[in-house]
Amino acid sequence: MRRRVVVTGVGVVNPMGHDVETLWKGLLEGGSGVDYTTLFDASRFPTKISAEVKNWSVEQVGEDLAKWEKRGRHTRFAVGAAKQAVGESGVLDAISDPLRFGVYLGCGEGSQDFHSFSRMMEAALVTDELDLAAFVKSGLTELNPQEELEQEPNMPAGYLATLFNAQGPNMNCLTACAASSQAIGEATEMIRHGEADVMLSGGAHSMIHPFGVTGFNLLTALSTSNEEPTKASRPFDRNRDGFVLGEGAAMVVLEELEHAKKRGAHIYGEVLGYGSTADAYRITDIHPEGRGAIGCMGMAIDDANLSADQIGYVNAHGTSTTVNDKVETIACKKIFGERAPLVPVSSTKSMMGHLIAAAGATELIVCLLALRDQVLPPTINYENPDPFLDLDYVPNEARPTKFDYALSNSFGFGGQNIALALGGFNE
Repeated sequence: MRRRVVVTGVGVVNPMGHDVETLWKGLLEGGSGVDYTTLFDASRFPTKISAEVKNWSVEQVGEDLAKWEKRGRHTRFAVGAAKQAVGESGVLDAISDPLRFGVYLGCGEGSQDFHSFSRMMEAALVTDELDLAAFVKSGLTELNPQEELEQEPNMPAGYLATLFNAQGPNMNCLTACAASSQAIGEATEMIRHGEADVMLSGGAHSMIHPFGVTGFNLLTALSTSNEEPTKASRPFDRNRDGFVLGEGAAMVVLEELEHAKKRGAHIYGEVLGYGSTADAYRITDIHPEGRGAIGCMGMAIDDANLSADQIGYVNAHGTSTTVNDKVETIACKKIFGERAPLVPVSSTKSMMGHLIAAAGATELIVCLLALRDQVLPPTINYENPDPFLDLDYVPNEARPTKFDYALSNSFGFGGQNIALALGGFNE
C-alpha cells in the first residue's frame, strides 16, 4: 500500500510578503508586488519593472547577517522560508533518525557577478581582439572564490541540510520554471516509497540582475508595460505582453501521514498526485497543441486516483505570455472537456510576478490555503477578454468556492511540465 504524504509546514519569502499569511492576505485583496526595479539600474533596459523582495533580511528569522552576506541572495531567501516551514511544523523534535530526513529543492543558480565580468572584459578588450591572458589575469583579482561557489544551484540544499541536520537524501533539480514543483513531486515519491519519512522541499531563485533581464528581454518574454508596473502582468488578457520577473523562496515540510499523526502535527493538506512530462519539441517553444501540459495534468489526476470532474480549481502556470496562456487554455479544455468553462483557473503570477524556479512551490502553498479557506485567489488585471481564451479565470476579485481538490501547474522553459494534485486532509 502506497504511503500517504501530507504537508505539515509552509514558509515563504515573497515580493508580496515575508510570511505565508501576509502573502495570502495580499493575494485575496488583489494586491501586487510589482514596482520599478531597484536591484540594479534598469533605466536603459526594455523592461524596467520587476517583483522584488524588499525590506527583508535573514536577521528576521534569527540568523546572523554576517554569516550569510557572502551567500547567494536566493540562498538567504531559502533559509528564511525553510526556517518558517520547519519551525511551524515542529518536526525536528520528532526525528529520531536524521537519515530519514532529507532535502529536495528546485533552486536556481546564484547571483551572477555582472560587474566583475564587465571589468574583466574591459581589461581584455584593449585592442580589437580578445586578450585571453589579460582576461584571466583580471579574473584572478576581480573574482571572489566564495561568491563564485555560491552560484552553484546545489548550495541552498547543502546549507539547509546542515542547518536542520537533515542527513537523508539531498538533491536539487533545475528544470526552469517547473523546478520546485518537480522537487516536491520527487520528494513525495521518496516518502511514498519509504526512502524518507520527512522531506524539506521547495525552491528559491532570483534572476533580477542584468544577465537575467537581458536574457528574457532578448527572448521577448518580459512585459515592457513600464508605465503602470502593477498592471503589467495580465495573464489571459487580450493585451498581455509578457511576464514580470520576480524572486523569492517557498518551502514545505512533507511528511509521511502516520509519522505526522503520531506526533499530532497540524496538517495543511495532502499531495495526492504528481505528473511529469517533457514536450520533446523545442528549447525555446512549448508544443502548440499543449501535449506536454495535457500529459502531466492527466498523469497527476490519475496518480491521485481522481477523475477530472473532481478538480475544483486550477492554479495556472499563467505567465502572461501570448503563447503560454493560449496553450494552457487548450490543455485545460482537453483535460476537462465540456466541463472546462466551469472549472476556475487563476494565475497568482498576476500579483507576485514569476518567481521562476520558486514559482511552483509558492503556488502549491497558495492551493493549500485556498483549500483551507475555501476561497480562490484572483487573476488581477483581467480587463480585455481574449476571444480565443474563454475559461473562468477568476477575474480581479477573490471568490468563495466550495471544492475538495486542486491542481497546480508548472510549465518550464525548454518543455518541462509538472502538475501536482492536492487535497485537504481526509482520513
